[in-house]
Amino acid sequence: MTHFDGIQIFTKTLNNLVRWMEKAEAHAKEKSFDVDVLIDARLAPDQFTFVKQVQAACDQAKYTALYLGGQPLVPHPDTERTFGELKQRIASCIKTVEAVAEKNYEGAEERKVAPPWLGGAWMRGDDYFAHMAIPNFFFHVTMAYAILRHNGVTLGKMDYIGSMPIQQG
Repeated sequence: MTHFDGIQIFTKTLNNLVRWMEKAEAHAKEKSFDVDVLIDARLAPDQFTFVKQVQAACDQAKYTALYLGGQPLVPHPDTERTFGELKQRIASCIKTVEAVAEKNYEGAEERKVAPPWLGGAWMRGDDYFAHMAIPNFFFHVTMAYAILRHNGVTLGKMDYIGSMPIQQG
């Protein structure tokens, strides 16, 4: 699998996240509550809220594509307070990720990735992708999924996995 292929899994999973949010909206309508109360839901007092989990997953996908694709970073303020705004952020993130052409990932494994939180240190692109980007992205997406499940949204494993390229015969 190439870095480009890995990034495409991020976009697939972000699209899955939108579908989970749509199920949450239907659940809220059925139970007669405002879905946006879930924005501040969390699994533990010291854990990120749902909104922060979605923002973090979007940032990880976007910054990974931009770092590995050799593109300038595009910051995004964390101002979302509704499911609608979060879905717009996901759409914007996917658009940014998809704008990085496959050819831009050539040499990504050797590219220096120096996120500000490393304080001037850096990682090789392939190390960043394997040791930070993939686990961090899926951690935040999984927490968003778990928060929705914890709040009664009917989600299952296939909602998490999403579509698969199954062949017949």
